[in-house]
Amino acid sequence: MSAAKTISCRVDYLPEKPIKIKRAKAAGPKPDASQVGDVVPERMDIRTIARLADVSIATVSRTINGVSTVNPKMAKRVWDVIERLDYVPNTQARALVSGRSKIFGLLISEITNPFFPELIQGFEDIAVDSGYEILISSTNYDPQRMSYCIRRMLERKVEGVAVMTFGIEEPLLEQLAKRKIPLVFVDVGPDRPGVSVLRVDYQHGIRQGVQHLAALGHRRIAFVTGPIRLHSAQSRLTAFFNSMQECGITPHPDWIVQGDHTLEGGVAAMGSLLAGKEMPTAVMCSNDMTAIGVLHKSYRAGLRVPDDLSVIGFDDIHIAQVTMPPLTTIQMSRYTLAKAAFAALRAHVEQPGQSSGRQEFDIPTELVVRESTSYPQGTMAHLKTKR
Repeated sequence: MSAAKTISCRVDYLPEKPIKIKRAKAAGPKPDASQVGDVVPERMDIRTIARLADVSIATVSRTINGVSTVNPKMAKRVWDVIERLDYVPNTQARALVSGRSKIFGLLISEITNPFFPELIQGFEDIAVDSGYEILISSTNYDPQRMSYCIRRMLERKVEGVAVMTFGIEEPLLEQLAKRKIPLVFVDVGPDRPGVSVLRVDYQHGIRQGVQHLAALGHRRIAFVTGPIRLHSAQSRLTAFFNSMQECGITPHPDWIVQGDHTLEGGVAAMGSLLAGKEMPTAVMCSNDMTAIGVLHKSYRAGLRVPDDLSVIGFDDIHIAQVTMPPLTTIQMSRYTLAKAAFAALRAHVEQPGQSSGRQEFDIPTELVVRESTSYPQGTMAHLKTKR
């Protein structure tokens, strides 16, 4: 190794005194503090707004809270000042005055599953456009964590909660329901006022998926479920059994594998199928993340999708369009779910007493055919020999 070189540098000039930089003087006279657009007060609160708009504090409060009896000219002065100051009202203080927090809670199962961020985005877009805020909590399928999330939301005085977890323990469900705040559940919910249920039509989409595979010539069809304790997982499995029977196909017990709605669960489930005595020619999955795990494990095992194995998911998350190959899946619109959930909560809050008993909303499903499904291996050759 060569010796390290020493690099020296010389400072040619050091000032004896610190250099003073002159500030450019603003042209024109010093602005008047009353000119709201030029000077922003150090302290921006409801009193400042009232002074600059030349109205009472009560008028500012009523204007911000949307009270219709406020004089339109005064309200305009208030909003003009708020806009110029870029003032952000204290929502907690506003809630004390109006008696409303305008916050909805949103409970989801797992933040890492792309289905739920897409659902959150839709719910938040609708809420913001309607003047509401949302408080989001993720339960990670843990009943104790869900109980904590519920308590946290109640402490924040949410006006309603959308429980979008696709499965909830009965005691927790009752804990929420007895608080008499509006609630939205997926698939199941207590039969009482202030409760809405989003009923997903699992049967239609899964029937389309099974019929699609049967039409291609598949008879050896496996199904990877979600956590079987969840009502939604049981509903999807039941829809699969019913659809197979409608097509005259008997489900093979060894090809019904329990997953957990995660990519890793899909990898493990496909591993179990590969270890069996006989391989299915197609695999339907309870969600897209499971299906992506199945795609990955199939690739690692040297299987070609769809030449050696056809795969169908459920949800139609955005990434399903760009998997290799693009995933055939059953679409359940997150925006439709979000829109129905928000509309139900808002109706309960803004039109109390309009309905008695539980309200139900139908959520459709639809097969989206892409490139992960095709004929079973050898089908085309068999057809050629028959000709």
